[in-house]
Amino acid sequence: MAAWQSAAVADTVAALGKDLSDTGHARLLVSGGSTPAPVYRQLAMQSLDWARVEVALVDERWLPIGDPDSNARLIQETLLTGLAAVANFNPIRMPGQDFSSAVHAANESSTPATVALLGMGPDGHTASLFPNMHGLDQALDCLAYYVGVDASGCSGAGPWAQRVSLTPAGLARVTTRLLLIRGEQKRDVIQRALAGSDPHELPIRAVFSLPGAPLRIHWCP
Repeated sequence: MAAWQSAAVADTVAALGKDLSDTGHARLLVSGGSTPAPVYRQLAMQSLDWARVEVALVDERWLPIGDPDSNARLIQETLLTGLAAVANFNPIRMPGQDFSSAVHAANESSTPATVALLGMGPDGHTASLFPNMHGLDQALDCLAYYVGVDASGCSGAGPWAQRVSLTPAGLARVTTRLLLIRGEQKRDVIQRALAGSDPHELPIRAVFSLPGAPLRIHWCP
């Protein structure tokens, strides 16, 4: 796993460093879940001008601020430490917001990003786009960066049905897209996804055809 970590970190640092050099700032979109946590911890130790890096979320469960199951909490405990503690974190849920206001604010504050670190569930979901989810068509076709979703009945969503998710249109505005996956099961899922085209069955497929540089997949056993 060490080589997998290092490769993902190297790709991320190279892309962030280029934007910092070229434009003076960079934007990093990060996902929740247990898979990327080791990458975040190693990334936090990298020597970058973190004060000029904005960190935002690929998606978020609609949970109270600070909830241990929120993606924001994971990022605060794994990435926003060490040298990266000075990065500008832009969580999706802010105090005093209702759900629709949070979606609106996420879209208002979004700009094209340097890097998106994506995950994928065993069901083929990415971000909070789940197979055959109610409203999946609208989410896939939405032109905004973010959309509110209801993943009720989707096993991969667990008990957290109400979520805010980056859309394919939002991902299309990211220069470098990396998919971080581990294990034989997810390797089988990604191979099945690459062999087909229907994003309703496996939403990760929606990322394959986006404009710009192709998705880079980092996998380890």
